[in-house]
Amino acid sequence: METALFDALTRLFAKPEAKADLSDPKLAVAALLVHLAAVDGVMQETERQAIRGALMDHYDLTSTSVDKLIQDAARHDAEAVDFYKFTSGLIQLEMSDRIEIIRMMWTVVFADRTNHELEDNMVWRIAELIGVSSRDRTILRNQIRGRVAEDEPGQ
Repeated sequence: METALFDALTRLFAKPEAKADLSDPKLAVAALLVHLAAVDGVMQETERQAIRGALMDHYDLTSTSVDKLIQDAARHDAEAVDFYKFTSGLIQLEMSDRIEIIRMMWTVVFADRTNHELEDNMVWRIAELIGVSSRDRTILRNQIRGRVAEDEPGQ
């Protein structure tokens, strides 16, 4: 009995597993993109591919490393109660990097050729949290939406 109690207390006060470093911009951005893709209730395959492509291009990742990053990001997103744990470190990045994050977000939003109001709201909230202006956010949305419209069949 005492051994079981001692073991339980030891586990309770043992050093927790090392957590992933959410100050790593790659993980924070990946978690935001994963959340964004599912915010309208369903993650389309086109959104999944947009996340992979954006992360691989921006961070120069291999296919294997981006898959692991997305898996880690999905786990952290599922555990998160708000966006602050992801955005708090991103505010320290250069403005050009923060703008690129918003560009990646719009790429994921328009990957399925629709802009759900929940997606729009999330991009707005993240832009505000990381200090990207409404003007820049709107310009980026229009640029990405314009590219998607140009790529549509019959255009």
